[in-house]
Order: sequence, then structure tokens, then C-alpha cells
Amino acid sequence: MNRAGRLLAIAAIALSSAASATPSTIAAMRDHRRIVLIAAPGQDDQALARQRAILAQWRAGADERDVSVVEVAGIDVTGASDAAGTLRRRYRLDAAKFQVLLIGKDGHVALRAMEPVAADTLQRTIDAMPMRQAGER
Repeated sequence: MNRAGRLLAIAAIALSSAASATPSTIAAMRDHRRIVLIAAPGQDDQALARQRAILAQWRAGADERDVSVVEVAGIDVTGASDAAGTLRRRYRLDAAKFQVLLIGKDGHVALRAMEPVAADTLQRTIDAMPMRQAGER
């Protein structure tokens, strides 16, 4: 196998390992990560697509602020191992509506919106949180 073939094989193994890794529950992320929880009726929801685009542009800011993204689209959950029904009940998420929640490291819901949230709003809200102001970096 030539060098390019070996690199492709290594990349395939790495992607396979990453895809098979089971993410934590939101409860297990408490004290370690802030969560942007996005709920939508389905994968084809336009507001979900807009929120994804916003977060893709804000990737460096999110990483700096220990933000993980969890999506509940229909019955599918990405970013956490919680079941969709469990998350919808726990956070009072209507299955027929789009919502975005920002959950602090302490587990409190710091922001709830019924439309996509701008990156600067997420950033300002996080930067105003007590743990962030105390110098957590």
C-alpha cells in the first residue's frame, strides 16, 4: 500500500471511530460544557438550517466558550445520547415547533428562543454568565 493509500486508511479508521463514539448525556456534560439545544420538527426545518449555519460561522467562539451543540430533530438526537422524548419533556420542547435553548454549565436555561439565535446573542449571554465572568477560560 502506498503512502496515499495508508493515509486514506488511517483517515477512514479515524472517521469510523469518531462516528461510533457515543456522546454523553446532557446531564453528564453539566459542569463541563454549555449546551446549545436546538429542537425542530424534522431535519428539513428551515429554522434548523439557519441555526446550523449561524453556529458553523461561530465555531471558534463556541469552542472558546466550551459550547456543545445538541439537536433534536423529530425523533433524532445528535450531540448527546439522550432520547428525543426525554429531552422534549425535560426542557418543555414542543415537537411541532422550532426552539433554541442555551443551557449553562450549572444546568440552568439561560436563553430560550422560538427562532434562530444570532451568534453575538449567544456570545453575549455566555460572557455575562457568572462562571465566565469569574475568569473561566
